[in-house]
Amino acid sequence: MTVHEAADSAPPPQAQPRQAALGAWIGSALEYYDFFIYGSAAALIFPKVFFDTSDPANAALLSLATFGVAYAARPVGALFLGHLGDRLGRKKIMLSTLVMMGVSTFLIGCLPTRHEIGAVAPLLLVLLRVLQGISAAGEQASASSMSLEHAPAHHRGYFSSFTLNGTQAGQLIATLVFIPVTQLPDSQLLSWGWRVPFWLSAVVAVVGYFIRRNLRETPAFAQQADVEGVAKLPLVVLFRDHWADVLRVVAGALVASVSTLFTVWALAYATSDSVGLGRTGMLWTGALANVVALGAIPLWARLSDRIGRKPVYLIGAAGSAVMMALYLWSISTRQFPLVLVVGVLTFGVVYSAANGIWPAFYGEMFPTKVRLSGMAVGTQTGFALSGFAVTYAAHIAGPAGDDWPAVALFSALLCIPPVITGITARETHRTPSEQLGLRPGAPAARAAVARGASAPFERERQLGR
Repeated sequence: MTVHEAADSAPPPQAQPRQAALGAWIGSALEYYDFFIYGSAAALIFPKVFFDTSDPANAALLSLATFGVAYAARPVGALFLGHLGDRLGRKKIMLSTLVMMGVSTFLIGCLPTRHEIGAVAPLLLVLLRVLQGISAAGEQASASSMSLEHAPAHHRGYFSSFTLNGTQAGQLIATLVFIPVTQLPDSQLLSWGWRVPFWLSAVVAVVGYFIRRNLRETPAFAQQADVEGVAKLPLVVLFRDHWADVLRVVAGALVASVSTLFTVWALAYATSDSVGLGRTGMLWTGALANVVALGAIPLWARLSDRIGRKPVYLIGAAGSAVMMALYLWSISTRQFPLVLVVGVLTFGVVYSAANGIWPAFYGEMFPTKVRLSGMAVGTQTGFALSGFAVTYAAHIAGPAGDDWPAVALFSALLCIPPVITGITARETHRTPSEQLGLRPGAPAARAAVARGASAPFERERQLGR
């Protein structure tokens, strides 16, 4: 018996679907708490703290640009962390990104202001924001790969959705933390109050680390390493054999522009002098939308396990184009009850259809040996473009920042590439896990079938699941 045959006959490592989903949920929630408090601060606080207040419009534009800087750093982080994740495993990346995010966010809360050290202050802010972006580049791809590869065959959509469910929880926690902070008098808010949410990231990093360190490596990665070995240069394999799916993921990831425009630009627009809606009310709109998303995401994911990834994803991508226009229009009416209802439907329900299933939809496009690289490079490149959607929206909104129809059209155009991704991608919800990312009839696919890759589906079919 050869070494490979012995490895093939050995029992696979024990899967931990619930533990992996919990680790992905908690880690993503804690890490994206850090990431999203920056978005709230960039819209409400930083223009007055780190930039020249003699020109408020320019200060707001520069502050929103720093939000996009982290997205520009994401593709670089994705190349590096994706390579390491497919070489060393998912767990190591999940731990390192959590620590990096916690430290950089804590240090943002310690920064001196422009009034204290001048132009060095925004430069330090940008540097730490870049570290946040690099960390986020590996977080979602590693957590999604971990939960997908631990999941039962017929429930990959549901279990992998906990990564994005955690992301929404992190955004919710960030919003809830900012609500009492924004109630402080401006003198306290702009001096020390805004720092408190950033300092809490120290607790975030410690809790997340202890939760994730006890999680085992995925059975799929362990088997890949034992049977075939890991790719020495995963990025070379990725771009040589899977470039078309990388492009699909890049295009699909542009749907994240809905999130950035909803979370940052719409918040800044609604609370501007031209509209005048209160900061607290708009933050509560985001909070309630995220509460609804926490329930909608697993429901959409379960539906995708039944009817397929593509139809659910298309509902989210195409529906978001329409709903974002309605949401921005509702803000222009200055009718807060209308804003609240449309905001919850837009972000909590419709956007969740695409947002909740992309960890499975994108991850299933790639085989194990390049899955983390493929997801990281594809999503983070698309997210980088989505991050700067806020800056461009601020530009096309005009000097007064109130040309919402132009921003609505811009948002709709950014939803077209995700729709194309949903139409052209393969349907994978019934593809056996060992055949994911492999072309039907290819030698690797035939070898996977010979190893019994379709067995989980056959067993579940016989049990009537």
